Amino acid sequence: MNTKDRILDEALTLFSLQGVKGTSVKDIAGAVGIKDSSLYKHFKSKREIFDTIVAKMHERIGEMSNELGMSDEEGGRLAADFCGHLSLDELKKLVRKTFLFYLEDDFMARFWRVANMEQYRSPEVYDVYHRLFMEESIAYQTKLFSEMIEGGYLKAIDPAILAVDFYAFIFFLLDKYNGRPDEKDEALAVLDRQVEEFYRVYHA
Repeated sequence: MNTKDRILDEALTLFSLQGVKGTSVKDIAGAVGIKDSSLYKHFKSKREIFDTIVAKMHERIGEMSNELGMSDEEGGRLAADFCGHLSLDELKKLVRKTFLFYLEDDFMARFWRVANMEQYRSPEVYDVYHRLFMEESIAYQTKLFSEMIEGGYLKAIDPAILAVDFYAFIFFLLDKYNGRPDEKDEALAVLDRQVEEFYRVYHA
């Protein structure tokens, strides 16, 4: 890991423990084992460090989506056809993989804690949290379900309603079980039941 990546890694850890406002550039430099002046050769400010962490998180989410066949290419058509042909068991496996990525990926887990901790104290962090975990997620799901309805895979229901219905239980479970690895099996069992019910109600 090069110095720039070490700065980002240590900063994210400190942010998840102390909050963004409670962490200074000096704290980050000390955790990396360098002087403040050396840190400024890589980043101009703490805000730039945070923005870079957000950008890296976007990259990780995109990589995960591509690996699962959920890329947003061709206006969502590929993802819609891919999901539309999944059996219930295949859908449950896909949702499990996505859920576990957010739950177990160390980078994502730390950022989730930062977002939850800081959303009421920092307008900037709240904006990022709201955009990434609410607006963009719902927008993606709405687009995907709209394509799936058009393809005849889902019942003809308002895709925005479907998106909220589908995303709400995943968001809730992530919030409930983040940082509780011993209860992962319980979380997955609840997740499976929610997916089964969604499939039963909305599958065409």
